[in-house]
Amino acid sequence: MAEKKSAKAAPAKSAAPAKTESAAPAEKSRVRVLYETEVVPYLIKKFGYTSVMQVPKLEKIVINTGLGDIKDNQKSMQTVEKELAQITGQKPIYRKATKSVANFKLREGMNVGLKVTLRGRRMYDFYDKLVSIALPRVRDFRGVSDKAFDGRGNYALGLKEQLIFPEITYDQVEKIRGMDVVIVTTARTDEEARELLKALGMPFKK
Repeated sequence: MAEKKSAKAAPAKSAAPAKTESAAPAEKSRVRVLYETEVVPYLIKKFGYTSVMQVPKLEKIVINTGLGDIKDNQKSMQTVEKELAQITGQKPIYRKATKSVANFKLREGMNVGLKVTLRGRRMYDFYDKLVSIALPRVRDFRGVSDKAFDGRGNYALGLKEQLIFPEITYDQVEKIRGMDVVIVTTARTDEEARELLKALGMPFKK
């Protein structure tokens, strides 16, 4: 009698990984589209660049605000931190004192300010909001100075209050507080930087 062979169970086939549809690419910022489609050709024609790589562009935007009057009040510092995060869409970092100054009751390592550095999409979105919404809301606004360049193609702008940004509600503001905005570009000269920002909608005084 023939010996029966025991049937071996076939190994289970591993399930093929489900195919996932690739996420649609995020839509570009309006300012970046403006830069690529209109500003680049304009600057090439104006300055005679021989390569697109020579065309100046926005590199980063740095926003700073001081905490000198509330450096000992943790709750107020958290309020300012929250407001800056709402305005920029990014969590700020604290700037610390590098040395002690007895006259100002300042100790080394104490938090004296908040700083946000924006790049990429957040940079373009903030710039768009700044020139299209925030600056026009400044009382008696007649444009910004075109003299506040540093000689290396970077532009500094002082804002007197955070209320010009739509994310800030007047009733929830603890104190009117200003901030400094530094727009860093790859321009080699102030003239090139001025034309870049002007073409991107910066409302310079006429």
